[in-house]
Amino acid sequence: MKEMLIEAKEGKYAVGQYNMNNFQWVEAILQAAQEEQAPVIVAASDRLVDYLGGFKIIATMVHTLVEEMAITVPVALHLDHGMSVDRCKQAIDAGFSSVMFDGSHYPIAENITMTKQVVAYARPHEVSVEAEVGTVGGMEDGLVGGIKYADPKECVRLVKEAGVDALAAALGSVHGPYQGEPILGFAEMKLISDMTDVPLVLHGGSGIPDYQIQKAIELGHAKINVNTDCLQAWAKAVREVLASDTKVYDARTILTPGKEAIIATIKAKMKEYKTSNKA
Repeated sequence: MKEMLIEAKEGKYAVGQYNMNNFQWVEAILQAAQEEQAPVIVAASDRLVDYLGGFKIIATMVHTLVEEMAITVPVALHLDHGMSVDRCKQAIDAGFSSVMFDGSHYPIAENITMTKQVVAYARPHEVSVEAEVGTVGGMEDGLVGGIKYADPKECVRLVKEAGVDALAAALGSVHGPYQGEPILGFAEMKLISDMTDVPLVLHGGSGIPDYQIQKAIELGHAKINVNTDCLQAWAKAVREVLASDTKVYDARTILTPGKEAIIATIKAKMKEYKTSNKA
């Protein structure tokens, strides 16, 4: 992921991270990336890892799908919101190429100490590390949190002392649907980007207007995380099938339109983030 994001930051575009919710989602993400000739980050949120079968199952399935689908674009397999140092190590051992350690709910000194442990373990495996400062609000996997803006000085400390490859600095975005139009902290964003000089990561990328997305990319965001938009498109398509035929029970008939909705949503995001044809 590190190489992807360095290129994206220099090229003024952003690579999308798209979360899997089952393995059909992985197929959809990879198909969209191949059709758009776009580099892509396939992510498993730590809170869904056990639901999906565990780190080894996820890594094996993604690697196998890349091979079976003859995917030629760059693909990173990323652990999203790693809940502990040990969970990040398990992901690395299983074959993930990138991990995020989320120490944002700890005091900055503890966040740095634990992030450094993840980086030290990841480096020999050539695995990229993302870290977070501040708190992204909203709901993710059933957990609700409030927004806490990242402190620029804490961001600099984390990047310099832990040596991470990417930084998620919370600046007003939320997980899940927005209530009204989101307002991101662009002044803080520019300051943190200038002070840290690493690719920034925008969590809660769903529902943010295009003009704000473009401004965030301009100010150093090279990775944008998307899940809610895909979930909502999938759910809408599946509901329409079930509503139009109350007797339908075949899984493929019910779920295929959902997969197609995910592909269409991701391809639109790739165009918006200017990732298309950057493979």
